[in-house]
Order: sequence, then structure tokens, then C-alpha cells
Amino acid sequence: LLYDDEWQSAVANPTANGGRLRLDYALSREATNKKGGKMYIQDKVEEYADEVFTKLDTGAHIYFCGLKGMMPGIQDMLKEVCTNKGIDYDEWLAGLKKNKQWHVEVY
Repeated sequence: LLYDDEWQSAVANPTANGGRLRLDYALSREATNKKGGKMYIQDKVEEYADEVFTKLDTGAHIYFCGLKGMMPGIQDMLKEVCTNKGIDYDEWLAGLKKNKQWHVEVY
């Protein structure tokens, strides 16, 4: 995996203020999701949705980088999670963007 040594080092070493990095992989050619299909990033984010949303509510940032074709699946999953949580997706996303917590770099 690209930069795996660097990621593993970051996981092993908390930040000066005690913050810890959580690292997980979504390898579409090697893993399957809970429905038996290929594992994509949206499956991992959905798996940890409660934790992800709690962290975002307390100021965490979320980054998506990769092929632009991945974003519709990610956004559909986030909409579904928001619906299940009783959250207005458009308002939630606008808040993340306003607070500069939402970062997308696709090509």
C-alpha cells in the first residue's frame, strides 16, 4: 500500500495533545462489504457512521480524495445515514462546508 509505513507510524504515535489516528482500509479488490459486494470507502464510512458523525459534530474534518466517480456513492450513503439519524443532509453538508470541515479533491 502506498505510504503504509508512514500511516502506520502516524497510528503508533499520538499527537502532542493526545489525538490518535484511526486507520482502516477499503480495498475493493480484496475485501467485501456487508452485502457481499466490493468494499468501497462509503462502506467503511457507513460502518463507522456514529463515530464519524460524532467526530464531525465536535469539529473533525473529513477528506475524500480519488476518482470523481466515487463521490455519488459517498453522497448517497451520507444522505441515507442522515435520513436514518433525522438530519437534513443539505443543511448538514452546508454546515460542514461553512466550517471548512468538508474536503474533496477528485479528478
